[in-house]
Amino acid sequence: MKYISYLLSNFKNIPQMKKLEQQYLDDIEIVGSVLPFKTNNYVVDNLIDWSKVPDDPMFKLTFPQKDMLLPHHYEKMKSVVMNGADKLKIKEAANEIRMQLNPHPAGQLEYNVPIIEGEKIYGMQHKYRETVLFFPSQGQTCHAYCTFCFRWPQFVGMEDLKFASKEAELLVKYVKEHDEVTDVLFTGGDPLIMKTKHLEAYIRPLLEANLENLRHIRIGSKALAYWPYRFLTDDDADDLLRLFEDVHKAGKHLAFMAHFNHPAELEGYAVEKAIKRILDTGAVIRTQSPVLKHINDDSKIWADMLRKQVNLGCIPYYMFVARNTGAQHYFSIPLIQAWKIFRETYQSVSGICRTLRGPSMSCLPGKVQILGVAEIKNEKVMVFRMIQGRNPDWAARPFFAEYDEKAIWYTDLKPAFGEEKFFFTDELNQILNPEEIEYDLE
Repeated sequence: MKYISYLLSNFKNIPQMKKLEQQYLDDIEIVGSVLPFKTNNYVVDNLIDWSKVPDDPMFKLTFPQKDMLLPHHYEKMKSVVMNGADKLKIKEAANEIRMQLNPHPAGQLEYNVPIIEGEKIYGMQHKYRETVLFFPSQGQTCHAYCTFCFRWPQFVGMEDLKFASKEAELLVKYVKEHDEVTDVLFTGGDPLIMKTKHLEAYIRPLLEANLENLRHIRIGSKALAYWPYRFLTDDDADDLLRLFEDVHKAGKHLAFMAHFNHPAELEGYAVEKAIKRILDTGAVIRTQSPVLKHINDDSKIWADMLRKQVNLGCIPYYMFVARNTGAQHYFSIPLIQAWKIFRETYQSVSGICRTLRGPSMSCLPGKVQILGVAEIKNEKVMVFRMIQGRNPDWAARPFFAEYDEKAIWYTDLKPAFGEEKFFFTDELNQILNPEEIEYDLE
């Protein structure tokens, strides 16, 4: 199959668009002028049930919807776009709105950037001790964009908010000098949007350097869901799989971090064959997704998705909470509800599916998991723990917050039992602002 992408400039050429009312076409254009929009012929023809549009979850996952912008933002963009403003005015209005959408959550732009020889390397992140994230410059797009994506600023032309690096040598140098690093995660965008020869230019130097501390190479990708032909019929598909085999032969563990948000993405010959080809290289596929209102906020959907993943040989990994950026207001659900979905999912699947962890917030202190609700000393509280922390000592440490049915993010929480702060607050202040005495994280 030949890949055909659809953007704002040509999405009206999609045959199925003729079935939609004009208002939906206008909404795509208006919202897509602020939040990134890109899809392709595989998504359009295989993943979306057009008889259920606009309510189909895969349609909402890939096509901008009116309510993904707050009402006043929507009206502002509508007045600009529908009145025929030029591209510069549209961009100016869009950027003004974008800066109000918390474009880089969890301090990733300010606090996670490594330093080599006194210079910040903006194509890398190093938040957790063992894992370095690397953003190949040629991988700063995807086969299609998810409407919830927390890295949306990288796709809308805001150059100062991009992460990218061409410096494979610096990556090797950094990992060599930091023997605590065991994992390198290639992310983006989607690194598998690149030609294999470009991905090789980053991975092979790591293998050739024979770094004893480097044990795992991870690749974060949505390609299995949005373009499985990357592993089947693309002109360098076989080269890509040979690269995966070479990682395995070099004694490194290759973890393919697959993003699946709905069971529909796991159906069909192409994705099944692509998964098998990847597994045959010796790689392991781990799966992850946020729990998203309008898409998968139902334990039956999650249970179905986990069972399909395991049947295909994948390992369920993370259930995330929608991040506090972009269209969070559209996709987020209360933490209590997310926990209930996780719990009901857990109760309805066998132990082989229970490798799933969550619900987890990737936030400023680290990965914070909600464990549930408890009553302690006659007080109803929410129980959390750190899966990962900026200080590794925080990992697996439980803590408690006042019960709050409306809280959707950790900054909505208040410490339980009359405490003034969470156990990590003071140390987090020191880590992020070593020269400042006080810092308001809220």
